[in-house]
Amino acid sequence: MLSTRDNFMLLANKQVPEYIPSYNLFWGLGGPAFIGGWRNPDGSGTDYFGVEWAFSEIVGASLPAPGKFILDDITKWRDVIKVPSDADVDWAAMAQPSLDNRNPELPFGGSTAPSVGFFEAIMSFMGFDEGLMACFEEPEEVKALLNYLCDWSVDMAKKYIQYYKPDYGFLGDDIAHERNPFVSLDMFQDIFAPIWRRYYAVWLEAGLPVGNHNCGHFELLLDDLVDMGCSFWDPVQSSNDAPAIKAKFGNNLALCTGGPDSRFWNDDTPEEQVREEVRNYINTLAPGGGFAMMDFSAFLTPPPDAPPPEETPARRRLKIISEEFEAIRYVIYK
Repeated sequence: MLSTRDNFMLLANKQVPEYIPSYNLFWGLGGPAFIGGWRNPDGSGTDYFGVEWAFSEIVGASLPAPGKFILDDITKWRDVIKVPSDADVDWAAMAQPSLDNRNPELPFGGSTAPSVGFFEAIMSFMGFDEGLMACFEEPEEVKALLNYLCDWSVDMAKKYIQYYKPDYGFLGDDIAHERNPFVSLDMFQDIFAPIWRRYYAVWLEAGLPVGNHNCGHFELLLDDLVDMGCSFWDPVQSSNDAPAIKAKFGNNLALCTGGPDSRFWNDDTPEEQVREEVRNYINTLAPGGGFAMMDFSAFLTPPPDAPPPEETPARRRLKIISEEFEAIRYVIYK
């Protein structure tokens, strides 16, 4: 049987895998160590641009600290935004721990996008109100800033590929909410798509597939994403029409998902209903390839020496999803 890595890489390269792959977002979020040292274990900290990040219990992730933005006038970005220099960085020595400690059974990707991503960088510098208004009022200045960030990101990517030897490139740049992208299709194609394309090109030119992370209703931008060469996307949340997307793109865009829409499950939802919905979901999207499901083992397996987790209804549902996934994944492509 193929390893998790080799099986996932078939998917990333638009081929039918041996069995349904699992995926983990954090396989792709690693970057050069010298630009990641600001993060605390919960993702908080002050990043290398000077943006303060704080952990949000509601979101379950770190976000720019409210009201502490560093740029209030996009035309002044040249005075405020400075990319970190790697002039004193020994890339070979920096990469060696990653090479030494890498699990060869798992895929290893990388991202060198600024902060988190390009759209997210603008919003982290300015906040959503000012950032989106800048895109409307001063699009050329936004483009100038993005190209400055992209020049640096591409340079970092070339070195990352050389020294870290990743399996694929990755971009996490949440540009959508539950119902729609934050920007119009025209604005995306004018301002952001050219930057994403430039960033992806360096990985593709090195012979590596590329993936994308975008929460929310993202399907309106998928034609552009596929045209850039991106071959897998997560997390394909339920506001997107996953069956229609699968029918349209097939293996050209693998859908990496967390399973069926669980928002309507509650503590009283019968176990068999959950199991049936999971089976139906997988049997709808998995045939022919182009489909993966999140690896829930990290959520279900406590850290070493940690006390046993509380057996909540939500945890039991995760176990059910995992059980049904394991029961199907190895037989569906036989």
